[in-house]
Amino acid sequence: MIPPLTDHMLRQLGRTEGDSRTLEVLVRDQDTRRLVLLRALLDAAGAAPAAVCPPRALDRLRADWALLEAAERADRAAVRAVLLHPLTGPWARRCLRGLSAPAPASLSGTVPDPELRADLDHLSALAAAAAIRAGIPFATRLTAHDGLLALPTLGALRTTSETPVAVDVAFRAGELTMREDGAAVSPLVAHPQPDGATGSADPRWLPVLALPAVRHGIGPVSLDDVDPYRTDGRGLQRHGLSAATHIDDRERKSWAESWAGVAPLLGIGGEHRLTEAALLLRCLVPLGPPPGSGPVGESAAHCSGTRREAFGAVLSSKPATPAYFASTLVHELQHTKLAALCALVPLHHEDAEPRHFAPWRSDPRPFDGLLQGAYSHIALADYWQRFALNARRVTHRDLAWAEHARCREQVGAVLPVLAGSAALTREGRVLVNEMIALYHRLDDCPPPTGHLARAEAYVATAKVIWQQRNGPRRP
Repeated sequence: MIPPLTDHMLRQLGRTEGDSRTLEVLVRDQDTRRLVLLRALLDAAGAAPAAVCPPRALDRLRADWALLEAAERADRAAVRAVLLHPLTGPWARRCLRGLSAPAPASLSGTVPDPELRADLDHLSALAAAAAIRAGIPFATRLTAHDGLLALPTLGALRTTSETPVAVDVAFRAGELTMREDGAAVSPLVAHPQPDGATGSADPRWLPVLALPAVRHGIGPVSLDDVDPYRTDGRGLQRHGLSAATHIDDRERKSWAESWAGVAPLLGIGGEHRLTEAALLLRCLVPLGPPPGSGPVGESAAHCSGTRREAFGAVLSSKPATPAYFASTLVHELQHTKLAALCALVPLHHEDAEPRHFAPWRSDPRPFDGLLQGAYSHIALADYWQRFALNARRVTHRDLAWAEHARCREQVGAVLPVLAGSAALTREGRVLVNEMIALYHRLDDCPPPTGHLARAEAYVATAKVIWQQRNGPRRP
């Protein structure tokens, strides 16, 4: 049973904080929703017409489900690591949509739609990955698509063919073997490692890197550049994001080195920043540099984002420094936190019309987007203020004050809209009031005058440009 969300917890969240008990309420609710979604997928397959899910596909789905159940009996935590992996969420929603859609008249009733077939094949890979993690022996035949056979949370086999191809997979005595059907190559051999990774000397194996946890006793964070559902392939540029990318060994090393410096920098922002990273972050998805950005370096452009259906995942191009890595996590985990809270309790009843000015965007934003942006930016303002107050180097201090001042002014420009909404629920009012209180507490340690003046000018200029582009703010 999920414990109730108390007003004390809600006030913590309004301050962009949250102790372990508070965050565990959000996590347990999201995990429960995921398991219900997976069960709904199985039920939808059983209820789907034969033209959508033919008997042969349904039989395979049930066999995969049986393997999942056997693995769960052996090691429940290992199976949950796969089923609750953030990127399982987008796959499950997509697969459920495919199973619930009307059958196209062109289908024969013996072979599912090609996209749905690939989605159903992925359940077989999920079951295999869960069995490997649980340590139970099995042998099965999987299907690779687009040149890859991905085993979620573990890695992927690069196949010799871009077209769908069968791969025989077996796991016994701690050894994973994968043999591509019809290929004149030797089987790939890989071994699960104690840190959760799966290693192989074979260059065809693309491992998911397991980054050390930011806190002892918490599982590692996966750096996943192989899962086929890490992005949906649509709309990324519209949100200023680049495409998901595969990374090589040199880039993996660079990510790992940057990650190694993140925990102490998160700690500068307060114990709650480490707590939220430990409990909410499960997966990082590498993105390429944002569209139109310059060369990689200290001043290189950066992009990041989250997906509501992929709870626990942060999509990000590689931050230029560990400090920006930490601030990226602070920013994106607020979106994760607030989205989970919104799923648990409604915060407002505003419509979805994009009409509001947000200094961090060039387009009009709906009320919910404004709330999300203000919430993440006030957390950043708080983080960079603490960073500035603790910085030893003048250059680091100046950078932090500049970031703090800009974020604080951006939030100040939109808080009146949030506070003035008559459509906030009781919980939403508590949340916004705590955000306002945090905003005013930031005044206890104001930034140097020059940084404040530049931030004010930045926001004023952004509003003028926004009005020129979008017209006056619509009611």
